[in-house]
Amino acid sequence: MTAEPDPDPETLDAERLLALDAAHAWHPYTSTIDRDPVYPVRAAAGCELELMDGRRLIDGMASWWCAIHGYNHPVLNAAAVTQLQHMAHVMFGGLTHAPAVGLVERLVRLTPEPLQQVFLCDSGSVSVEVAMKMALQYQQALGRPDRSRFLTVRSGYHGDTFDAMSVCDPVTGMHHLFGRVLPRQLFAPAPAPRFGEPCTDADIAAFTALIEEHVDTLAGVILEPIVQGAGGMRFYSAEYLARVRALCDHFDVLLIADEIATGFGRTGRLFACEHAAISPDIMTLGKALTGGYLTSAATLTTRQVADTLSRGTPGVFMHGPTFMGNPLACAIANASIDLLLSQDWQGNIARIAAALSAGLAPCQTLPGVAEVRVLGAIGVVEMTQPVPMREIQRRFVARGVWVRPFGRLVYLMPPYIISDAQLQQLCEATVAVIAEAA
Repeated sequence: MTAEPDPDPETLDAERLLALDAAHAWHPYTSTIDRDPVYPVRAAAGCELELMDGRRLIDGMASWWCAIHGYNHPVLNAAAVTQLQHMAHVMFGGLTHAPAVGLVERLVRLTPEPLQQVFLCDSGSVSVEVAMKMALQYQQALGRPDRSRFLTVRSGYHGDTFDAMSVCDPVTGMHHLFGRVLPRQLFAPAPAPRFGEPCTDADIAAFTALIEEHVDTLAGVILEPIVQGAGGMRFYSAEYLARVRALCDHFDVLLIADEIATGFGRTGRLFACEHAAISPDIMTLGKALTGGYLTSAATLTTRQVADTLSRGTPGVFMHGPTFMGNPLACAIANASIDLLLSQDWQGNIARIAAALSAGLAPCQTLPGVAEVRVLGAIGVVEMTQPVPMREIQRRFVARGVWVRPFGRLVYLMPPYIISDAQLQQLCEATVAVIAEAA
């Protein structure tokens, strides 16, 4: 090895940066041999990403759905600067602080009333692990150790860590390679009735049969309420969710609602569970929690679940991420939540929904398009065949927008601050690129 000085990232030109990236950076869901192209970003502000060559891209992804207020927001910047003047981090074991207490108070106030206890953690996938461990310890505390499996629905996605992978769809969840070592969970068919449709006895029959047959081994049911995200971007009936809640009550099974992708207004309600007027026993939050500034997440549960668990052996919840309750993340999360609620966010989501519906409608007549659907600030064009992601993304960049399709889905989940003109350009680019690909 030669002792070369470390490169200063602030002085790297695009060519050198990309060379170093290609040599050492392993990007998500990519090969180190047949690498996907990457686009070097110099800055981000508002709803735009600025590439190092000066091009500006309208962000249609909100950085995987978390940057709801866009980038470089003065309110969130100020919250970060102010908090840094006090402390960036302190352990949450045996200590507490105002940003964390403020955050848990906000979350309890905003979520369904039975959710009273908040366990702060450090990523969405970890919050799912926490939720599943809570359910398992709860069952053990009740003297029901055989209740160790989970029931879910197909086309779901809950994260990339091990227990989270086990409740993702075995095919669309991207984790089939690990099938032999993952816990064996139970999968009902994906909900058939679509959003806005009723749910019949036949629609819920398979789910009912599974929960009835396996109730003695079930620790809980876990699903994404209303919107199934990375497993298929499907929107399903609120009545289906309400009937799942009723079945969990009837069979005394915990219901875990994974609101990581849907929380904080994305579907037109603050939390997607509100569409069905239900409260889960455990809820997971992440992504938009900090407005996309820092990784942070939370798992909420009821006092009954928390106190029952705490009365069992060993009398404590066995989890403790190093960065849980990080003061900097909590301070920014508080500012993000306050910023969202200070505005007519519902009217704004309705504005985005209307623009996506109108702007993406022409896709419905294009060859190779199976369906166009919109719910809240989510627009989806589902193709009949998988899209060539690299080529499609290159075409989007050429048209000045940032969209990252996967599988058969070309979808948009932009920051809430996106302007009407930017929405129009985003939709026009989507129609044009899909037409070119067809």
